Amino acid sequence: MEKQNQTSNDFILLGLFPKNQTGLLLLFFIILVFFLASLGNSTMIHLIRVDPHLHTPMYFLLSQLSLMDLMYISTTIPKMVLNFLSGQNGISFLGCGVQSFFFLTMACSEGLLLASMAYDRYVAICHPLHYPNRMSRRMCVQMITGSWILGSINSLAHTVYALHIPYCQSRAIDHFFCDVPAMLPLACIDTWIYEYMVFVSTSLFLLLPFLGITASYGRVVLAVFHMRAKEGRKKAFTTCSTHLTVVTFYYAPFVYTYLRPRNLRSPAEDKILAVFYTILTPMLNPIIYSLRNKEVLGAMKRVFGTFSSKKE
Repeated sequence: MEKQNQTSNDFILLGLFPKNQTGLLLLFFIILVFFLASLGNSTMIHLIRVDPHLHTPMYFLLSQLSLMDLMYISTTIPKMVLNFLSGQNGISFLGCGVQSFFFLTMACSEGLLLASMAYDRYVAICHPLHYPNRMSRRMCVQMITGSWILGSINSLAHTVYALHIPYCQSRAIDHFFCDVPAMLPLACIDTWIYEYMVFVSTSLFLLLPFLGITASYGRVVLAVFHMRAKEGRKKAFTTCSTHLTVVTFYYAPFVYTYLRPRNLRSPAEDKILAVFYTILTPMLNPIIYSLRNKEVLGAMKRVFGTFSSKKE
């Protein structure tokens, strides 16, 4: 078996759960999460597309977040479920590269998009008179396009490097998807230069946006406290607290995972942390943004209320 692993180009994903009844039960929970995430994000995209009341910069950015989350969770979960149910943990060399590319693209692009959403709230609350100019449709398109392009370029560089590493040990990746840092221990060359590049990349695409978001909301909190209207203060605080909840769930485990040196990391801990930003966050985003947002709830009543009346 060892010899076969060394000569084959395919990889083996060890997965997230043990192959027993407990693992099967947990897998069904993940399938439920995947269904809820897919339904929630698809619904958000549909609502923002068809309801004119949601045709604003904030919801335009939010629709892109839902699209990224939908692609995000679809990149890893179906393959993990298929491997568990089939009993075969293999993934082809090309398939591993494709999975790694899309995962990293979504991860980096979403980090930049969340920073754009924080800037949108900062301008709306702290500089409301300049909001139409600073957050025009053209600016939104530039923010979204920039997030996708920069995320794709960064992902392509990491993926190409990972696929060109000579692997001379076992091809068993101790993870439930092709995460490049989890593949590095299998290399038969010193990868310290690449690990340094991972640190730089994580700082640029995750840490710096997180610090920017924190600074933006620091200014927003100060502005909210100086508001005279209680209704406006409550609405601003609700919107900001919602966004901060999403940011915390996404950035904290991601940054903690990728900024630690390899000698301080463990595969089991990395897989548990990965559950937060690859599985739970895509499910929680549409729930948080809909249940705590009167405008989205109103759009749901208008859109789906129309559907129900037509059926009657």
